[in-house]
Amino acid sequence: MSPQPLAFFDVDGTLTTGTTLFRFLRYYLAAQGHRSHVYEQRRQQLKAMTAVGVSREDTNRAYFANFHNADAVDMSHLARAWFKAELARGGFFNGSAVDVLNRHKARGEAVVIVSGSFPAVLSPLAEHLGVAEVWATAPEITDGRYTGQLLRAPMIGKAKVDAARLAASIHRTDLADCYAYGDHLSDLPLLQAVGTPVVIRGDPRLDEYAQQQRWTVLPGAPEPPEIPLGACIAA
Repeated sequence: MSPQPLAFFDVDGTLTTGTTLFRFLRYYLAAQGHRSHVYEQRRQQLKAMTAVGVSREDTNRAYFANFHNADAVDMSHLARAWFKAELARGGFFNGSAVDVLNRHKARGEAVVIVSGSFPAVLSPLAEHLGVAEVWATAPEITDGRYTGQLLRAPMIGKAKVDAARLAASIHRTDLADCYAYGDHLSDLPLLQAVGTPVVIRGDPRLDEYAQQQRWTVLPGAPEPPEIPLGACIAA
């Protein structure tokens, strides 16, 4: 029997309509008692880094400084409360991408999540989707607390390709037989590494490249309103 192909899925903007990193950060800060302007300031700082040319990898590292000294168990509980609130709010998932993911599962093909987000946030999402394999950015945790640093390079760009190659090796399959789904130009290395790349519409640069390459492009979906701050604080 031939090895089954793998289907690699990015998360933010691909499976989800918004960015889990930002949406969870807002929830986390509100649960810590911060007012909304604190979240807005920190998000703008990260956006300003991108605007002046700081790499997506370095911006991702800066993001995790927000969790310095956070208790890892509390973070996991809070992330599950956040995810439950997102589901109740509605519009969290991109239906077209989730439908494709479910088709891969129905054919017996393994689905692998590759995301710049992190395990506390991705675990409830993966469980909800029935996905067992997750390759993510790994925050450093020492003595049960986040240090604000990462253990290794964030799961962005080339790191996703390295993860896909390792996953393909573990599953004894060839990347040329695999699928990949992404929505951002930083997903391009992963998309180029597989036999069947699929783009989720949203990044004009990637959309244009996909059109030139005659890749399949699936529709994106609008991001829903953020969870009311009162619900975050209640968590």
